[in-house]
Amino acid sequence: MKRIFTLSALAAAALSASASTLEVKIENPLDAARQAVPVTVNLHENAPGMNPAGAMVKINGEIIPCQIDDLNADGVADELVFVTDVAPQATVTASVELTSAPTDTVFTPKTYAYIKLRDEKKKYPKVVAVEFPGDADTRTMYNSIYGHGAVMEGLYNAIRIYMDNRQSVDVYGKNTKQLELDVTGFYTTPEQLAAGYGHDILWAGQSVAAGSFRGYQNGNPVYIDSVASRGQRVVVSGPVRSIVRIDDHGWNYNGTHHDMSQFYTLWADHRDYDVDVFIKGTTPADVYATGVQKMESDNTGFVQPDGLAGCWGSNIPEKKYADLVEWVGLGVSVDPASLSGTAEDEVNYLTFVAPDADGHIGYGINIASARENGGFKDAASWHEHLRRWHAERLTPCRVTVTRK
Repeated sequence: MKRIFTLSALAAAALSASASTLEVKIENPLDAARQAVPVTVNLHENAPGMNPAGAMVKINGEIIPCQIDDLNADGVADELVFVTDVAPQATVTASVELTSAPTDTVFTPKTYAYIKLRDEKKKYPKVVAVEFPGDADTRTMYNSIYGHGAVMEGLYNAIRIYMDNRQSVDVYGKNTKQLELDVTGFYTTPEQLAAGYGHDILWAGQSVAAGSFRGYQNGNPVYIDSVASRGQRVVVSGPVRSIVRIDDHGWNYNGTHHDMSQFYTLWADHRDYDVDVFIKGTTPADVYATGVQKMESDNTGFVQPDGLAGCWGSNIPEKKYADLVEWVGLGVSVDPASLSGTAEDEVNYLTFVAPDADGHIGYGINIASARENGGFKDAASWHEHLRRWHAERLTPCRVTVTRK
C-alpha cells in the first residue's frame, strides 16, 4: 500500500516553535537482513516534562510512519513507535521531531484492533473494553462479542482471543495483504470467499491453538476458570502497532489468588505477535504453559529445548464446510528468561513458562496460511522461517536514543 501523508503549515510552525529532537540508532548485530524492526522510544525517559501530541520520524531524509501511544489512558503520551528495515550488521539512524501540537500527518494503517458487541440490530458497535463478573456464564460472554472476542489484524493474518475461560487464540488467514476484518468480521461468506477474502483457518478444539496462555495441572494444560472478573481492552489501534489487553482478576489457581494481564502486540508488516503476560500472586507450585497445537492431518512439528515450537499441517476449521481444507503453519518462541521447560502431548507441542522477579512472561506467536499469495506452502520452508525468526528474537537489535 502507498503511504499517505500531509503536513499543514500550522503544524510545521508548531514543529519549529515547540519541539524536541531525538536521534535514534538501530543496530543489527546479525549477519542477516531484518525487515520491519520494531522501535520503541520511551517518552518519559527521552522527552521529560513534555507531553508530545505529534511526531515526525525521518530516515535518510524520508518521512516514515510512526505513532504516539498513551498506553494507560491517562492523557499522557508514553511511547513513540515505528518500524524500519536494517541491513546485516548495519546501523540505521532515525531523526525524531516531537511537537506539543498534533500534526496533520496521516499514514495508511497496517494494523487494526477492535472489540465489537453482538446486538439484535446487527450493527455490531465497537467498544474500547468489556468486563464480566467471575460468575458470568462463559458461553454468554463468548456469544455477547461479535467474533467471540477481541480481534487484531495485520496485512498477513488476524487473530481473535476468545472472551471466555479458554482465552484461546484463533487464526484467520488471508489471500491478499490487506486489512479486511471490518468486511468479513471472521465470518467470511461464500461470496466473499469467492471474491478473494480470507477466513477462519484453524480448528483448535481442546488444544493450546496458536500460543494461547494456560495453567498446567496434573500433566495437562488448564483454562483460566475461576476468577473474580475477566475482561478485554483495546489499548492501541494504529497504523504502526495495535495492542489488546486480556485481564483476569482474582484467578484462583492452585488455591491462591492471582491477578493477570496478557498483552498481545502486532506490528506493521509483521505476521507474528508479541505476547507479554504479567502475573501477581505466583507461588512455587504454579506451572504455566503455552505452545502450538498439532494439526488435524499431515502434521509435521517439533519443540526445541531452547523454547521454539512449530507445526505445519492441514485441518478443517468449519466442520460444516468439509471441502474447505486449510494448510496452516504455527510457531511459538519463548523468551529465554521465561522458559522453564518443554513437552509434547497428544495434541500439543508445549513450552513451559515462568514469571521473572517482576511477574513478566514473554513469548511470540507466528502464523502462516498456505492460502496467502506468495506465502509458505510446505513444512520445510515454514520451519526454516521459524528458526530464523527465533534467532532474531534471541538477538534483538540494539536501540540507542540521544536527545539533541
